[in-house]
Amino acid sequence: MRTKTSRRTLLATTAAAAAAAAATLGAIGLPGLALAQGKDIRIAHVYSKTGPLEAYGKQTQTGFMMGLDYATGGTMTVAGKKIVVIEKDDQGKPDVGKSLLAAAYGDDKVDLAVGPTSSGVALALLPVAEEYKKILLVEPAVADSITGDKWNKYIFRTGRNSSQDAIANAVALDKPGVTIATLAQDYAFGRDGVKAFKDAVKKAKIVHEEYLPTTTTDFTAGAQRLIDKLKDQPGRKVIFIIWAGAGNPFKIADLDLKRYGIEIATGGNILPAMANYKAFPGMEGATYYYFGIPKNPANEWLVANHYKQFKSPPDFFTAGGMTAAIAVVEALKKTGGETSTNKLIKTMEGMSFETPKGRMTFRPEDHQAMQSMYHFKIKVDPAFPWGVPELVREIKPEEMQVPVRNKR
Repeated sequence: MRTKTSRRTLLATTAAAAAAAAATLGAIGLPGLALAQGKDIRIAHVYSKTGPLEAYGKQTQTGFMMGLDYATGGTMTVAGKKIVVIEKDDQGKPDVGKSLLAAAYGDDKVDLAVGPTSSGVALALLPVAEEYKKILLVEPAVADSITGDKWNKYIFRTGRNSSQDAIANAVALDKPGVTIATLAQDYAFGRDGVKAFKDAVKKAKIVHEEYLPTTTTDFTAGAQRLIDKLKDQPGRKVIFIIWAGAGNPFKIADLDLKRYGIEIATGGNILPAMANYKAFPGMEGATYYYFGIPKNPANEWLVANHYKQFKSPPDFFTAGGMTAAIAVVEALKKTGGETSTNKLIKTMEGMSFETPKGRMTFRPEDHQAMQSMYHFKIKVDPAFPWGVPELVREIKPEEMQVPVRNKR
C-alpha cells in the first residue's frame, strides 16, 4: 500500500516531467503548451474576382500572395502565427462588397481586410471598417475621396490616389501654350481623377471634361464633342484619357485627330491595355508601375519569380498586391504578431516599408502611402506586344505636394 508521501512524490514527479516536456516541445518549435495560446492571423481579401475589373483583381490577388511569400521568407507566418487569407469576390458591385466585408469582420472574425479593386466598391466599404473598428488596407482603388472626405481612421492605402496620378501626369503635360480636354469614366475613379488633374495643372488650359458610362464601346459622340472643343485652339492640343477596365477609348484616334493637330495622352495601365499605346510612339504620361523601371531587391524578386511561375512579367496591379502584403507583414512584425486595431493603427501611421516601387511611407494625416511615380515616353519595340514606357525620370514622393483632402 502506498503512503501519502509516495503519492505526493509521484504527482510532483509527473508534473515536473510534463513541464519539462512542454518546455522541450516549445523550444524545438513543436505545438507544445508554450505555443498553444497562439492563433492564426486572418486577413480578408475583398476584390473583383469577377466583373468589369476582373483582370485588375486577379493581378492584385497574385501579387498579394506572392508578397506574403516574399515578406515572410516563404513561411507564411509572422511571430509564430500562421497567416490565413480569406478571399471574397465583390464582383465590382458596391452592395455585394459591403455585405462581404461585414461578413468577413463579423462572421469570419478576420483581423483586417485588404481591397477592393473598384473605387465605387471602396467607398461602400469605408463605413463598414468604421462600424467594426477594423483596418481596411485599400489596394488598388484610386479615388481621392477614399483617403479624402469619405475617410476614417481605420483606412490605410498602399495604392496610389487620384492626386498622385494627376500630379505625376501634370509633370508631362502642364506647360504654357498647351490646351487639354479630358475623357474619363462617369464614376468615382474618373471624376476624382479629373478633379485632381485640374487641381494639379497650373500652366496649361483645360477647356472641356467629357464623362462617359463605364460600359461605353462606341466613343464617336464623345470624341466629336472633344474635337469640337479643341480643333480651333492655338498651340499644342491634347486629349487626356483617364480610363479603367473594359472599352477602348483609344478608338477616338480613328476619327483622324491628327487632321486637327490633336494628340492623345494617358497614364500607365496593364500590359494588355498598353497594346493600344503602340499606335502612339512618343506619347508622354506618368505611370504607377512598369516592371522594367524600378531597380530594387523587391522588384527584382517579383520580376524573377513571376517569370518563373507564369512565364510573363508582373503587371501594374501585381506590384500593388505585393506592396499591400509587405505593408501588412511589416506592421505585424513590428507589433510582434499582435492584431489589435489600435496597436496596428499606431504602428502603421508614419511607417516606412520597402516595396517593388522602392520605399513607401504611410502619411499620418490620412494614411495614404507616399510613393514614387514614373514619367514615361512610349517607345515601340518589336519584342513586346505593348507600347513600352521608357523612363524619362522618377518623380519622388517629396517632389509631389499631394493634398491632404480628409476632414481629420
